[in-house]
Amino acid sequence: MLLNKNDDIELHIDSVSLTGSGVGRYNGLAVFVPATAPGDIIEAHIIKAKKSYAVGKCTKIIKPSPDRTDNDCPAYPGCGGCSFRHMSYGAELKLKSDAVRDAFSRIGGLDVELKPIIGADSPDGYRNKAQYPVGRENGELKIGFYSRRSHRIVDCRACRLAPPEFEKILGTVADWIEKYNISVYNETSRSGAVRHIYLRKAFATGEIMLCLVSAEENLPHTDKLIESLKNEKAIKSVLININPDDTNAVLGEKCIPLLGDGCITDILCGVKVRISPLSFYQVNRGAAELLYREAIKRASSGSPERIADLYCGAGTIGISFAKAHPGISVTGVEIIPDAVKNAAENAELNGVSNAEFICADALTAPLDGFGCVMIDPPRKGMSQGLVERLCRIKPPHIVYVSCEPATLARDAAALISAGYRMADVTPVDMFPGTGAVECVTDFVI
Repeated sequence: MLLNKNDDIELHIDSVSLTGSGVGRYNGLAVFVPATAPGDIIEAHIIKAKKSYAVGKCTKIIKPSPDRTDNDCPAYPGCGGCSFRHMSYGAELKLKSDAVRDAFSRIGGLDVELKPIIGADSPDGYRNKAQYPVGRENGELKIGFYSRRSHRIVDCRACRLAPPEFEKILGTVADWIEKYNISVYNETSRSGAVRHIYLRKAFATGEIMLCLVSAEENLPHTDKLIESLKNEKAIKSVLININPDDTNAVLGEKCIPLLGDGCITDILCGVKVRISPLSFYQVNRGAAELLYREAIKRASSGSPERIADLYCGAGTIGISFAKAHPGISVTGVEIIPDAVKNAAENAELNGVSNAEFICADALTAPLDGFGCVMIDPPRKGMSQGLVERLCRIKPPHIVYVSCEPATLARDAAALISAGYRMADVTPVDMFPGTGAVECVTDFVI
C-alpha cells in the first residue's frame, strides 16, 4: 500500500538521523519525521509522499521513547539550530557515536576501533560565538536564527546554547536600533544597514566582543550604543564589520573598531589566544581542550623533530603543542591572512619561539621533512589534490582532526589505500544539541 500526502498513520520510530529526523517503516517504506526519538510510537501526518520515501509530521505521541525528554526551548525545532532538544543527552551521544561508526563502514568501507565518545560537561551554554541575523517582518524587529533551509528569521534571543549574557546584550542593541531608527537589512530589496549581531565570549577571561555586521560603513549613533553598553564591563571590544555583498557569507573583510582594539583574549590548553572577528576559534572551549589534548598526545607519540599544522587558523593547537614540546619546531599553514597574523601574535603573546606561521594553501605549502603533519580541515575534508600529495610525499605520521565523519572516512580510505595504517578513532561532542560531531585519529606509514 503506497502512502499519499495527507494520510495519517501510526508509526514506530526505529532510528534518528544527525539532522534530528526520526525514521520509521510503513509497509517497508522509510518515513522521516522530525523531532522524534528512537522507540517513539507516534501518529504521523504525511506531508510529502514519494515512491522511495515519505516525510511526516508528528501529530500525536502514542507512546514516548525512554530517550524522550521535555523540550526546554520555545524556538525549537523551528529555529533550525538544534536537532536533539527532545532527547536525553546520553541518547544523543550514543546516536553520534553510532553515526561515526556508520560513516566509516558505509563511506570508507572500514571497520574501525572506536573509543567511547567524549561528551560535554554541560550540553547548554557552551557556545562562545553566536551570529544573529537581524530583519523586520511586518514592521516588527526580528533577531534570532534562520529557520532550517530558509532565510526566515525565527525570533530567539535566549538561545540555550549561548551564554546568558548574550541575551542582555541583544536586548541593548535592539533598543538602540528601535530608539534611533537604525535601518536593518532587507534581503529582497538589498537595502538597509544592520545584517547580523555577532557576539563572542572568551570563557577563561570573561571578555566579550560585540560586532555589528552592516551593509553600510557609516552607521549613525554608534556613540549612543557605546554609551548604553557602559555598564557591561565584560565588553572589551565593539566593532562594525562591513559586508555590502549579496552573499550568504555573514562577514565581510573590513572591520572598524568602535571600542577596544578589535580583539578579545581567551586561554585554551594553557595558551593565551587573541581572537578577532575574522579568526577561526573553536566555539566550545571546554570540548576543544579535550579534542586538542587528544590530538597533541597522538602527534607527540613519535617524538618528531618538526610538525606541520595544516589549516591552523589562529594557531591554537600548534602553539599548544610547541609550548608543551619546546624542542620540536611547528610550522602552521593557513590561507586566511588575518588568521596567520593572529597566530603569529598568539605565539609572541605566549613566548613561544619554536612555532612559525605561513600564509599559504595547504595544497602548495612546503611539507617535505616533517615527521608529523596535523590536519584540521573544514567540513568538506581535504581536497583530492592534498590527499594525493600526502600519499605521494608520505609523511611518517598524520594526525587528523575532523568535524565531519563522512569526509574523514573518505580521506581515511584513500590514505589506507596508499599504505597508511589507521589508529583508533576518538569522537568528541563539540556541539551538544546539534547534529555535528568531531573526531581525532592518526595514521602511520
